[in-house]
Amino acid sequence: MKIGFLHSLIRKDEKFLLEEFSKRNSELEMIDDRTIFFRIGKDKFDIDVLVERSINHSRALHALRLFESAGVKCVNTYNTATICGDKLLTSAALAEHGVPQPEVRIAFTEETAIKAIEEIGYPVVLKPAVGSWGRLLSKINDRDSAESILEHKTVLGSYHHSIFYIQKYIDKKGRDIRSFVTGDECIAAIYRNSSHWITNTARGGKAVKCEVTDEIAKISIDAAKAVGGGVVAIDLFETDEGLQVNEVNYTMEFKNSIDITGVNIPGKIVDYVIKAAKEIYE
Repeated sequence: MKIGFLHSLIRKDEKFLLEEFSKRNSELEMIDDRTIFFRIGKDKFDIDVLVERSINHSRALHALRLFESAGVKCVNTYNTATICGDKLLTSAALAEHGVPQPEVRIAFTEETAIKAIEEIGYPVVLKPAVGSWGRLLSKINDRDSAESILEHKTVLGSYHHSIFYIQKYIDKKGRDIRSFVTGDECIAAIYRNSSHWITNTARGGKAVKCEVTDEIAKISIDAAKAVGGGVVAIDLFETDEGLQVNEVNYTMEFKNSIDITGVNIPGKIVDYVIKAAKEIYE
């Protein structure tokens, strides 16, 4: 079997994956999303399965669509990437599948956004529907802040920022949980500790081992299935009502979690990809 490896830069995460593929003597075709181009309706690729590891969401999404249209099986799929890449679509999918999440409101104008925020009650978190690494998040504590931030997003933001994704603020008490799912298995989890309300490790959060409890495993697998399944990372909040899903990530980063959890996360991912390729011939 031959595996396509769609990438941008080769970061530590990608290096770990490539090492695991090498251990299994997998035949890889490296596909750089900065150099490839497509011939729609005419493409034929000599690969059995594609692993998507692009940094740019738009490139990843469109490449997955085009590879799948050419008959290539992809990990993750275009459907999963589409849903996970948009917080609105993720929340809708979680709601449709009955997966617990913080209260969310969506608005399209500043006026209706104010109404939605005050219906939830301050504080709330305003997020771009499309975005990652904890960037451009705003914790809104009162109406003055709401009016100012909404106006700035409307005037200065791209069209993505004209969709107001409003989430109830959850007091995380200094931490949240990130779990890792491959297929039907929750393979590992970490706490992300921070004195800041944004706990992303990309923003300085410290990763600490978290045991995968039955509750963590169940909600993580349920969330993965809700967005289409595959290889995903789930961000979880601990609340008085139990665990709730904050976000689901489809090109997950794991380099800081391998040693902490003691789990060979890239190895688990590679095993999943190889299994997916073998299924083509079964």
